[in-house]
Amino acid sequence: MSDFVVRHAELKDVSRICELLKIYSEQHIVLARDEADVTFYLKNFTVCEIDGRVEGCSALRDFGNGLYEVRSLVVAPDKKGMGIGRKMIDFQLKVFRQAAESVRIFALTYQVEFFRKMGFEVVEKELFPEKIWSDCIKCAKREKCDEIAVLYEIKP
Repeated sequence: MSDFVVRHAELKDVSRICELLKIYSEQHIVLARDEADVTFYLKNFTVCEIDGRVEGCSALRDFGNGLYEVRSLVVAPDKKGMGIGRKMIDFQLKVFRQAAESVRIFALTYQVEFFRKMGFEVVEKELFPEKIWSDCIKCAKREKCDEIAVLYEIKP
């Protein structure tokens, strides 16, 4: 039985986070992020360890006014289907539920069913102009984006 640990990322995790992100950025599934960027935004990251090795990561970007984005959600290819993504999102949502704040958490994704099973609803991308102008403007697929927007709301 493997030992799963979901926790906030630490400096020692940066190179492994970048390694995992590189796998999926090369497939144009997530945006590329270098070690300087991950280090700068390290407080946004959650990781999942299995037997002491980071096998997944997820970040939450704060756009202000109670709007957050799930981004950089990846799992090691050989560990898919083990519930790692779900464990990390559950961990992140639990923090907001405990704070009893009104928040909206969205993602742009190809994995719509994954998010639906977790209570997210499909919405229009145009609800998130903050995202469109900060990240999408830099994306090669900006004119023909094929990702789907999903949203999860927490109300106290």
